[in-house]
Amino acid sequence: MQTERTYCEKSLLSSRWILTQADQDQIARIVSQHNIPEMIARLLSVRGIAEDQIERFLNPTLAKDFPDPAKMKNMPEAASFIAEAIKAGRKIGVFGDFDVDGATSVSILVRFFSALGQNIPLHIPDRLKEGYGPNVDALAKLKDQGAEIVLICDCGTTAHKVIADGRALGLDIIVLDHHEAEDTLPDANFVVNPKQSGDESGYEMLAACGVVFLFCVAVNAALRSSGYYKENKVSEPDLRAFLDLLALGTVCDMVPLTDCNRLFVKHGFDKMRHTTHTGLRALINVSGIGDRAVNVYDAGFILGPRINAGSRVFQADLGAKLLSSDDADASRDMAWTLNDCNDKRKDIQAEMLDHAISIVERERLAEQRIIIAGNEQWHPGLSGLVAGKLKEKYGKPAVAITYATNEKGVLEGRGSGRSVPGVNMGEAFMAAEKEGLLIKGGGHAMAAGFSVEPDKIEPLKTFLHGYLEKHCDDVDSLPQTYIDSVLSVSGVTVPLVKMMEEEFGPFGQEHAQPKFLFQSVKLSMIDVVGGKHIKAMMSDWEGGSSLKVIMFGGKDTPAGAVMLEQGYNKIFDVVGTLKINSWNGRETAEVQINDIIISNKSMD
Repeated sequence: MQTERTYCEKSLLSSRWILTQADQDQIARIVSQHNIPEMIARLLSVRGIAEDQIERFLNPTLAKDFPDPAKMKNMPEAASFIAEAIKAGRKIGVFGDFDVDGATSVSILVRFFSALGQNIPLHIPDRLKEGYGPNVDALAKLKDQGAEIVLICDCGTTAHKVIADGRALGLDIIVLDHHEAEDTLPDANFVVNPKQSGDESGYEMLAACGVVFLFCVAVNAALRSSGYYKENKVSEPDLRAFLDLLALGTVCDMVPLTDCNRLFVKHGFDKMRHTTHTGLRALINVSGIGDRAVNVYDAGFILGPRINAGSRVFQADLGAKLLSSDDADASRDMAWTLNDCNDKRKDIQAEMLDHAISIVERERLAEQRIIIAGNEQWHPGLSGLVAGKLKEKYGKPAVAITYATNEKGVLEGRGSGRSVPGVNMGEAFMAAEKEGLLIKGGGHAMAAGFSVEPDKIEPLKTFLHGYLEKHCDDVDSLPQTYIDSVLSVSGVTVPLVKMMEEEFGPFGQEHAQPKFLFQSVKLSMIDVVGGKHIKAMMSDWEGGSSLKVIMFGGKDTPAGAVMLEQGYNKIFDVVGTLKINSWNGRETAEVQINDIIISNKSMD
């Protein structure tokens, strides 16, 4: 049985360190029964993986562990409806969100229906003019393009009026979503969402692309059982070919990398290295990844931001069109355009973040339960990124509000929120909408958004502060850092890091990269790189080998100040994650520092 103890009450980055004590008897059993290294067994024990689930966790297979789409509420009926529509030759259109989850969802649908001989129209809303979620003008546009049925993916669960208006246009509508659901759902033909009331599938961890993928599996099964493929002498779509798109969307939407999501991502990354999708291959090449294996970092921090950049600063549907394209020349052009958009996005974001931090510091917003900052000059497409950076810096829920003119020419506020465990941002925004404070609002527990009339922003702030006071009073104001194990510097080797990544990964939400505690270490060769990062060499206090460490963004933090001013004269305890650095064909093990404290041990 695992136990926890507080190792440090308050670190230099104002975090409480919690060290998990592993069950030594359980570790011994895991090593013996599964023939795996002791470190992997220790991590499995610390993370609470049940002993009868270890094989499934370490080696999930599509044959044995694939989720059953039929368990989802409304999925069999929705799949049968679309299968009949395909046989009847009815035209289908798709509306998707403007983020990576939306783009991959749309691409999976476009490719699935293309394999069935149907070229379906798509629509991704403009971030600035249309905002989040479906709108009736977009549905009318799809209808004008011949669509009789519209699949709304990665949004729509709370779009009551828009869907009612779309049905009034004569459209059949199916919602394929994963956002927080209200008690009452919109009047679509079917709503497939694992978070809706009455869904007992247990698939609430899915991203929208996961819901869409299972929908394609269900439609394919319905077509097969009806004899469609034999009667028409056509081949079934190869659904495994979509696993790379599924993995990309799952990682980028920061949903839990547990259960079926872990299955999707492990197999999806294997597929991604040799992807047959021309658009995705072009983006991988332009991003500099090349032919090496794609990992979670690549997906979340290299590929994903480029796909998102199109909708943030240029053209909303460019990412979806790229991922749906098999034209080599067009794909290369779109990939380079997205790359340029990402460079522009980074410059704008840096300016916005500096301004946001100055507002937070000047108005002492970090002393409140939730940080809410906004400015009319900020770029509306980057509010979520800025909110995320504020949340990371201050360890509290944060909202960034920008302003844009909607499709009716009316100025409105556009807010994006990023949260911490214990604060459900999506529910908070939906509650504000029910109070008449928002035009619309909703999303995930950890990330959500809204649109608001400017004169209601101050009442909204008051409401959100009160909401958190009432519903989230058990949230610890001090962030907690959970430590998986203790390591010595000399114990960090390239084989150890590779083994951990290959056997215990992939890492993401609710399965974070393991954090290790290095006790009583010395730092040398301390320097600032890239203007804001701190690099150094770290060795055990008793001496021995040393390894490179880096603290990204550490220069302007209290921890960074201590490292730079006192690093040569103090003994430290360090918490960090392990990584492999490849340079000129040589691989070395490194530590990325998450946090640091001055050790109780003396230099003497």
